[in-house]
Amino acid sequence: METGVLEICYFIAMVSFIIGLKYLSNPQKSKYGNIIAGFGMGIAIISTLISVFLGTGLNINMILILIAITLGMLIGRRMSDKAAMTDMPQLVSYFNAMGGGCAMLLGVLEAQNVTGEVYMRSSEVLLLIAMMIGSMSFSGSIIAYLKLSGKMADKKSRFVMIFSRLALLSIVLVVILSSFKVIDVSLTQEMIILLILALTYGVVFVFPIGGADMPVVISLLNSFTGIATALAGIMFGNIIMISGGIFVGASGVLLTLLMCKAMNRSLWKVLAGKFKGNGVQSSDGVEMDIKPTTVGEVCTKLLCANKVAIIPGYGLAVAQAQHLCNQLEKVLAEKDIEVDYIIHPVAGRMPGHMNVLLAEADVHYDKLKEMEEVNDEMGTYDVAIVVGANDVVNPAAENDENSAIYGMPIIKAYNCGSVIVIKRGMSKGYAGIENLLFGEPNCQLLFADAKAALNDILNELKII
Repeated sequence: METGVLEICYFIAMVSFIIGLKYLSNPQKSKYGNIIAGFGMGIAIISTLISVFLGTGLNINMILILIAITLGMLIGRRMSDKAAMTDMPQLVSYFNAMGGGCAMLLGVLEAQNVTGEVYMRSSEVLLLIAMMIGSMSFSGSIIAYLKLSGKMADKKSRFVMIFSRLALLSIVLVVILSSFKVIDVSLTQEMIILLILALTYGVVFVFPIGGADMPVVISLLNSFTGIATALAGIMFGNIIMISGGIFVGASGVLLTLLMCKAMNRSLWKVLAGKFKGNGVQSSDGVEMDIKPTTVGEVCTKLLCANKVAIIPGYGLAVAQAQHLCNQLEKVLAEKDIEVDYIIHPVAGRMPGHMNVLLAEADVHYDKLKEMEEVNDEMGTYDVAIVVGANDVVNPAAENDENSAIYGMPIIKAYNCGSVIVIKRGMSKGYAGIENLLFGEPNCQLLFADAKAALNDILNELKII
């Protein structure tokens, strides 16, 4: 394939990436965004293969590449089909680890081709940085995957903190000392040393970060993978790798910052695993007055309401109760009761988790309201049903300066006429603190599995 034709194909691919990213910002168009971006990636891959192997016939390299692409497609499709909606964050972490691993291997393999003075030191450093970022993203994403899967607990200790800083300092020192010939090592030897240090740093980097902050880490590691890909693209002179890496890196950084803003926490505090405290039962140290309720009482409140808010959280995803929420909405709509879903930016375990979950249940996009959009109007809702959400509705974020989540924007459910919280028990949220909403005078708790509770409420409403 001629260079001009290849560049045109790459241009079409880049335009599709841009359009895909634009569409992903709109829930109604996000599906088409994925398709368009995937189409562009397909063009990039096919055009690259044709340009490299055109006229050479079928050789071993071509066969291996085709086998790898086929296996990747089949395994990726199988993993995506099997993954439940609650496992999406883990799946994203796993796929991101594969991207980081690819960037790492590209750096390692390219280093084997560098001999003598073929590359200037600046080019070698660029190669090393791409390899190190890919390595950190690979090992860090694996740890994130294990933590999100519940297979590994947070490891917050002074030793981990000191060790992570020493690993980072060692990486910088090795590059500087090698550049000025203070230590006499070949590029391959330097690559091996930095590879070990970067993999180690990726592990201890994610170790102390709390579960509530894992969405931020996933996004940040994803941006690392994009940056590593862009740097590798510079080394290979491949414009599609450069542009694709820049898109991923930039969008990942922006998403990371937006999530930090949604939690009112600095990126540094998230990465350092720092929290303000362990939280207390209430702002004044007094036990909360918990008021349990029944399905019958909940149905009565709903039938007397004109406007109802459903506030979903990760517990909704775990219970797989999103379809029942949609059915409840329809039953209430038949009785001329307006229903909205209020979504917190960091509800669930990754951005957009609740939006996708509810869209899967055919909830209309117009019914999904962002927190900022309706927070000042929460007093207009007669009843709020909190399903699986905890920290994102906790008034401690506004009232308790000693709370770990103090300062985080929350959905002001406490302003609604009545609040019904569906919970199995008095378990705490991600932040590990008591939810002061449970003690509010207008709040009642329906102790039950979310799916079973919603099903009972539906059956009761249907016969009334």
